[in-house]
Amino acid sequence: QVQLVESGGGLVQTGGSLRLHCAASGRTFTTYGMGWFRQAPGKEREFVAEVGWTGVRTTYAESVKGRFTISRDYGENTVYLQMNSLKPEDTAVYYCAAKYRGATNYDIWGQGTQVTVSS
Repeated sequence: QVQLVESGGGLVQTGGSLRLHCAASGRTFTTYGMGWFRQAPGKEREFVAEVGWTGVRTTYAESVKGRFTISRDYGENTVYLQMNSLKPEDTAVYYCAAKYRGATNYDIWGQGTQVTVSS
């Protein structure tokens, strides 16, 4: 079983950058697809980006394409979300998630990290 711990959130001005980290424990990290989701106050949780278990395939929400980059480091058991050109509408709690290779739904979640973008 994989356990996830996010870090790297904080307060940043519009146009700034942040890099989120998701540290995964467990020896089977290499067999899990990894994703980032976010939830803003009063809104439902939404998909942000994901990287497949092989590390080759990445997918992004339209709202973050060209600004966010997801990557994973197998040696460090870590997934990153590099966020550039941040906007106030990116303000949310960001969650890291994992799903076993071939699975449809994410079923392992971290505790979340707050990202606040000031205008």
